[in-house]
Amino acid sequence: MFGREGFSPTSAGVGGTVSVHEVLMQVAGWGYRMTLSATLKAISSCPGFANLLARFIQSFASQISYTVLSNVNYQIDVRLARWLLMSHDRVDGDEIALTHDFISLMLGVRRPSVTTALHVLEGEKFIRSERGLITIRDRRGLEEFAGDSYGRPEEEYRRLIGKF
Repeated sequence: MFGREGFSPTSAGVGGTVSVHEVLMQVAGWGYRMTLSATLKAISSCPGFANLLARFIQSFASQISYTVLSNVNYQIDVRLARWLLMSHDRVDGDEIALTHDFISLMLGVRRPSVTTALHVLEGEKFIRSERGLITIRDRRGLEEFAGDSYGRPEEEYRRLIGKF
């Protein structure tokens, strides 16, 4: 997952010309698009740009490894808390427009499992969930609930790049 702090495909950041990934915009917003040739030209002519892309790729790799770790070690409600925190990091405000179907796709679980996990987080008063909209009510509580599943990749991002 990335927002305005990142880019995709990461292969372009290291001079790659092929990507095996599809990029989806899950929350309404905007972005910039560069052609591959313009990206490669900027990398070769601007070492600072190349360095920034490399630092983001390192940060992104950390996030990916923690996603795998979370998927193996944590129940759906903790994984959902982590994912909501990551989404909250990347939007303005406390409202995140997401459907249960999309969340189930992102977490690799059945849709009813998402509904159950959302009820758990709502019961703790961390969030409010309505059709297609989740509002973060208690971020600090959500972070405590997510525990070790959230935070380390975000620290790595701040260390390498700065604040979100």
